[in-house]
Amino acid sequence: MTVSTTATPQAPADRAPASGPGPGSGPGPGSGLDLDELAGLRAVPARHPWRWGIGVAALVLLAQFAHGLATNPGWDWATFRVYFTADTIVQAVGRTLELTAYGTVLGFLLGAVVAAMRLSRSAILQSIAWAYVWVFRSIPLIVQLVFWFNLSYLYKRFGIGIPFGPTFGDFETVGVLSALGAAVLGLGLHQAAFAAEIIRGGVIAVDAGQREAATALGIPRWRQGWRIVLPQAMRGILPAAANEVISLLKGTSVVYVMAIGELFYQAQVVYGRTGRVVPLLMVATVWYVLLTTVLSIGQYYVERYFARGAQRTPPPTPLQRARAFVRSLPARTPAARTATARTPAARTTGGRR
Repeated sequence: MTVSTTATPQAPADRAPASGPGPGSGPGPGSGLDLDELAGLRAVPARHPWRWGIGVAALVLLAQFAHGLATNPGWDWATFRVYFTADTIVQAVGRTLELTAYGTVLGFLLGAVVAAMRLSRSAILQSIAWAYVWVFRSIPLIVQLVFWFNLSYLYKRFGIGIPFGPTFGDFETVGVLSALGAAVLGLGLHQAAFAAEIIRGGVIAVDAGQREAATALGIPRWRQGWRIVLPQAMRGILPAAANEVISLLKGTSVVYVMAIGELFYQAQVVYGRTGRVVPLLMVATVWYVLLTTVLSIGQYYVERYFARGAQRTPPPTPLQRARAFVRSLPARTPAARTATARTPAARTTGGRR
């Protein structure tokens, strides 16, 4: 057996490999720059006069608005304090939350069914779901509520039986569908049209390769949707879904046309009796702001929970950021910055990476 070898070429002895930067390529002995001099240089931040000017102007306008709130007698804060925690207003807040909860549950349950129909391979189911979304997104909410409130005018009685055949039993519409039931039905059906599109958009946003990989591993179809697709789709569903819930909370004020004692209707009743329009409107406004704030905080933490699959380390919460800012205040003083700049470690590593 013969083995052939090939000699590797060697570099000439008088040619040394290049190592390190050449003269003038950076801070060093041959660059003419001293590291101590670089460490002693003062970093001057960029100036943004327009940014400061716009910020000061915004603060002036905000201060002027706050001054008007405090000094203008038309706001009538004494009446506001009297009725803000009145029993009628607190009960109306409870009724508003009740309508929001019922409408949200009914809307998203029905919306999930409609979204599944739109994502199905059946042309009939797709058409029905598309028509439902088209109709209920096109009609204003107040029109839908008035229609459901007057449903007994169109159908005096409802029956249970075979379609186009005999009826096994019937009942009066007025006795089953009350004003509150009509409001919940109208809010839920209206919300379902928007919830269906939100859920469908979140599902189709998941990469198709996720489902293909799960199919290749032999995972059942229902488990693919529950354990793989849905957790990833929730990151896209939650922001829009939370906005819809907040919008529904404010949309419950429309049911005043049905004489249901929610927050806005009760405020109208009180200022119609007392004549104090502005303070009662402020009572409703502040309650809506508080309820929306609570929902927004819940939205933030739910989104943070479902973001675990996309981010290895979740971002700090506002409370954690506030604590970190307070702890860093001593290091932000000019004396602390000067002491940090004069330390030997800062000078040694000032021009190195």
